[in-house]
Amino acid sequence: MTQTEYQSAVKQLKKYSYHYYVLDDPITTDEEYDILYHKVVAYEHEHPSEILSDSPTQRVGDQPQDKFDKAQHLSRMWSLEDLFNKEELDKWVERITKVYGDVKFYSEPKFDGASLNLIYDDGKLVQAITRGDGTQGEDVTQNAKTIQSIPLTIDYQERIEIRGEVVIFKEDFEKINEERLKNGENLFANPRNAAAGSLRQLDTRITASRRLVFMPYGIGANTLDIANLSERMEWVYALGFRNPHMTHICVSSDEIETFYHEMRIARDNFAMLLDGMVIKVDSIAVQDELGYTVKNPRWAAAYKFPAIEKLTTLKEVIYQVGRSGVVTPVAIVEPVSIEGVVVERSTLHNFDEIARKDIRIGDKVIILRSGDVIPKIVKVITSERDGNETVIDRPSLCPVCNSELLDEGALIKCQNLDCEARVVNSIIYFASKPCLNIDGLGERIVLALHEAGLVEELIDLFRLTLEQLLRLEGFKEKKSQNLLYAIQAAKGCECWRFINALGIEHIGEVASKTLCTAFGTAFDRAHREEILALDGFGGEMVESLLEFVRVNGAKINALREALEPIEPVKKIAVENPFKGKTVVVTGAMSVARDIIKGMMEELGAKVASSVSKKTDFVIFGEDAGSKYDKAVELGITLLTESEFRKMVGNN
Repeated sequence: MTQTEYQSAVKQLKKYSYHYYVLDDPITTDEEYDILYHKVVAYEHEHPSEILSDSPTQRVGDQPQDKFDKAQHLSRMWSLEDLFNKEELDKWVERITKVYGDVKFYSEPKFDGASLNLIYDDGKLVQAITRGDGTQGEDVTQNAKTIQSIPLTIDYQERIEIRGEVVIFKEDFEKINEERLKNGENLFANPRNAAAGSLRQLDTRITASRRLVFMPYGIGANTLDIANLSERMEWVYALGFRNPHMTHICVSSDEIETFYHEMRIARDNFAMLLDGMVIKVDSIAVQDELGYTVKNPRWAAAYKFPAIEKLTTLKEVIYQVGRSGVVTPVAIVEPVSIEGVVVERSTLHNFDEIARKDIRIGDKVIILRSGDVIPKIVKVITSERDGNETVIDRPSLCPVCNSELLDEGALIKCQNLDCEARVVNSIIYFASKPCLNIDGLGERIVLALHEAGLVEELIDLFRLTLEQLLRLEGFKEKKSQNLLYAIQAAKGCECWRFINALGIEHIGEVASKTLCTAFGTAFDRAHREEILALDGFGGEMVESLLEFVRVNGAKINALREALEPIEPVKKIAVENPFKGKTVVVTGAMSVARDIIKGMMEELGAKVASSVSKKTDFVIFGEDAGSKYDKAVELGITLLTESEFRKMVGNN
């Protein structure tokens, strides 16, 4: 194959893929595609310097990633206001039309998947970011490149964000769950869960093996000179993205309602699940004038489809222990089909919910699945009871490790650090940045160490040897030595980091610092009355701490001996406006929020994680969100970072 033939072959493969994955209109057989694909692979193997960036071979990765890095969106990804009936729709439309007159609305399907933001620059896909909190998400670029319906290159040179939903077709979802069932793996609850999980696989080969589909729904940062959203979306489809083929320009609330009912009827004919319809003002100029609330654009809303309910019977309840140790009751029900998916399990949320609804084994129940919500029991048909129903017991021992459970009413939790169900997560949290900050000890490494039997509990980290690590696949000498150095560097940590790293329920960074200030590294020897006397400690926190110490006393001693945490040095802050005050820090600052928090603590302030009537100041940055709103509601003093710095004379 010559270079010209290679370039022609790549172009032809792209055409085949576009017809297959975007148009759903195959123009060749799988055999013909594979023959041409392998010819391209062979040429690229012999001429690596000539590989085209948009060659189909560049879609599939081969080496798992260690982690996903955080990444900023160029412009915020907003959530949408939800509408559930015609009355709410009428009010929403009226708010817009009473100011702007005859406004056109662009209506489109609301796909049930995982949001993704694609950034193109100079015609190339340079980054793909999950929605995250709207301003920052996870960089999943390598995984996005495995999705055939995402073009690697587009015919547009300016920087632009193209946003959409990553979905899984219903039939592909069924195949994935069938495969997981054969392998003894947990089943995905729904296609949305499967899409999100597939998109966030550290091993891109797993992502590539699932037929993820990208459905564009909008544009973020851009320099386009196109007046209407409908025209912009046609422009996006022309770049090589999928077209949902069920969009409509509506001019009134009644017309939107009519199209909404048409889409509800047609939803079963879609290859992927829909959970509603999205309505947007078509004019970009009017969108800009309408602007945004704290959470939503004023020019867009989601008109949700009604929830789907089915009647079934609760057969039994099993208990699952999550990685954080929380014991969750799960209902096993008579299989029932909802939206083409056979549901056999339903969440019971927690034990307070069971008591509130008086749910019993043997009950006839109404089960609901709506949008991205895991199926849940919404109503018990008590009139159908025949006396054979049995009350659901509250477990007192962990179903996995048989140790004492912390019972807090709504939540029941296993705090045993050795519990098989939570050991991996305990180690990951132990090594995380807010705790011991052990560099290189991420989820993938912890899983490898645990699966090899080298780390069964936290103390095992400090027993690792170079010889043990070198026997593991992928552990070279430099990588292994660096990991051992990082573990050793955790020794002599601050007292509060040691306590925080233990992962005690309800005991976070602030509470850990309070315990250290009061009791030092001997916090586990403090009595109930002494702990209750601490500022910010309620009964629930105290019981959680005491139960944790009862279950893990020997382990705490062993870790204390291994880590040798340093006792806190009590500093006396000079007089300043923040000394003795309770402060909450929220939003994006010019420096990391931890630095601002550290400054506050040096000034003698108590840094809290939530806003309450006891809060004296809220220092806020960009995108402050709900904490800012709560402070306004309570009349708490609000300070920008600049105002805070001026008050302490630090510019």
